[in-house]
Amino acid sequence: MPSERTGYAPWSLTREAGVQSATVDGTIKVPQNIQPVLSTGFVDERGDWKGVKSSDEVFRIDEMHGGIPNGGTVLSPQQQPDFINMTGFTDLYIAVKTDRAGNYAMDAVMGPDTNTFANLTPVDAAATLIGAFDQSDLNNLFVDGAQGLTANVWNIFYLSRMLKGQKNMQFKITNNAGGNADITFAYLRVI
Repeated sequence: MPSERTGYAPWSLTREAGVQSATVDGTIKVPQNIQPVLSTGFVDERGDWKGVKSSDEVFRIDEMHGGIPNGGTVLSPQQQPDFINMTGFTDLYIAVKTDRAGNYAMDAVMGPDTNTFANLTPVDAAATLIGAFDQSDLNNLFVDGAQGLTANVWNIFYLSRMLKGQKNMQFKITNNAGGNADITFAYLRVI
């Protein structure tokens, strides 16, 4: 059974001091019970509703890039949306599946110039993302020059915090495996 207590309203301390001309009652009822609360978002400074983000539950799998020659590059994701929006997300899983084992280079790059970065356009499409992450100098945020991938399985990688908040991002994957390869990319964003 909820209980209540009486407390003094902060705006009416003058009345409680004995001045009878105050127009506001000096007491307020304060509920003394525990109640669960569910937050689904907030209203920002402009009055727009912003829902609470949640982690992706499953990977978003991009279309396969077929027959990419040795030394050839692809940009993923390529199907709509053709970029990854990390607004409100902290971490990222990426996964690459190929039919040819060998080395592949992977870089986080700016997304297509057909998309904005917040309200900025045009952007330097396919340029390696640069930033300062736990250091004072600007550096590449994610560049992996030679990652050995196993064929015909999902090679899954966890990227913690380094790409947090990027708004228009793709991954450039370069086939350095020694022959043609089919390459499929997937990603999953985490709060």
